[in-house]
Amino acid sequence: MLKKMGEAVARVARKVNETVESGSDTLDLAECKLVSFPIGIYKVLRNVSDQIHLITLANNELKSLTSKFMTTFSQLRELRLEGNFLHRLPNEVSALQHLKVIDLSRNQFRDFPEQLTTLPALETINLEENEIV
Repeated sequence: MLKKMGEAVARVARKVNETVESGSDTLDLAECKLVSFPIGIYKVLRNVSDQIHLITLANNELKSLTSKFMTTFSQLRELRLEGNFLHRLPNEVSALQHLKVIDLSRNQFRDFPEQLTTLPALETINLEENEIV
């Protein structure tokens, strides 16, 4: 168990370092067994957070995202959150004024996330396989 956790932590660290070192506009933390967005990543990415336009957190175990996530990565164009346990978004999602695409498929939303209606650039919302009635 601890070995697997250590491997998962090392994988996240490696992916974050790749983003910083390459000056990439993409942070891919898909399939990293994350239950929350690691707080330490904010420090590592603080000088490049404005350059990140795509974050993939697909197929993790996220139950929520914090307001700090939304305000830190306010320059996002695409946010891929499919395959988690999300059931709501923080109100601070309104900080994502440049967001064009959000994938919330295969989560646990029961209601349409109304905050998304305030995003002027948003073109695509995927909410397939949720519990919205």
